[in-house]
Amino acid sequence: MVGSAIVQRLALENCTILTVPRSRLDLRCQADVTDWVSKTAPDSIVVAAATVGGIQANYERPAEFLYDNLTIETNVINAAYQANVDRLLFIGSACIYPRGAAQPITEDALLTGALEPTNEWYSIAKIAGIKLCEAYRRQYGCNYIAAMPNNLFGPNDNFDLESSHVIPALIRKIHEAKFLSIDSLTLWGSGEPMREFMHVDDMADAAVFLLKFYSDYQHINISSGEEISIRDLAALIAEVVGWKGTFNFDSRKPDGAPQRLLDNSRLKQMGWRASTSLREGLTQTYAWYCKHHKSLSASPVPSTNTVSQRTP
Repeated sequence: MVGSAIVQRLALENCTILTVPRSRLDLRCQADVTDWVSKTAPDSIVVAAATVGGIQANYERPAEFLYDNLTIETNVINAAYQANVDRLLFIGSACIYPRGAAQPITEDALLTGALEPTNEWYSIAKIAGIKLCEAYRRQYGCNYIAAMPNNLFGPNDNFDLESSHVIPALIRKIHEAKFLSIDSLTLWGSGEPMREFMHVDDMADAAVFLLKFYSDYQHINISSGEEISIRDLAALIAEVVGWKGTFNFDSRKPDGAPQRLLDNSRLKQMGWRASTSLREGLTQTYAWYCKHHKSLSASPVPSTNTVSQRTP
């Protein structure tokens, strides 16, 4: 999702875009990554590749989330240094911040407290990527930067119910509930956690903006600055989909961090702001889902009046 959005945004710039499919290059293979970067000799690299998922995926696959992400970022960043790549942008995640960080979360909150246990493996890997960019800047003078977006969604998102994040999972569940005439959905958790969401096209625009205008040791937040509860998010998606059913909340299931709102004042001071409202982004994403996915025939929800959904 993120990579394709950045490619589309870069198409508006005066540049040549270099890409390679994962079927031809495994970013976990150091020798292959080093060889590809050396041969293509890019001027800039955006590190958007990652193994990602929601609470269940993090819980069930901690080794993958830690190993894959550590390996991808170390291979690409070191290959960039060896090939004298001028600019590199590492895309991280808001989950790098402590579970109990003061809201909205400023960049200097990093490493000031304990992480949210439900995604600590992914968080640790992303923190390592930030610090690797800092280290290469400090030791070798590399113009490498890191940006931390909050929860992203949009076209090309992952709608698999075992590994997706909250918005694509809710879109799929509510869509299927509508067309299977299911009148009740049970969601994981209390519905009270507050989350901030950003359309992936806004994130891609911010990434290009930062490549042009930002060069600093400290990572920088990318966010919309607006938050919504999981309960209200579910209701909003139901409106967009046109489903009239009801939600139940299973508070025995984990909520994750109670709140995660990023402070985006540094980026706003530079002159960048998100332009896509949550409702507009959800409407666009649902239209894309309806066009590209046939989830009803592929993997329908159970034919009962209650199904479960996990929150992030």
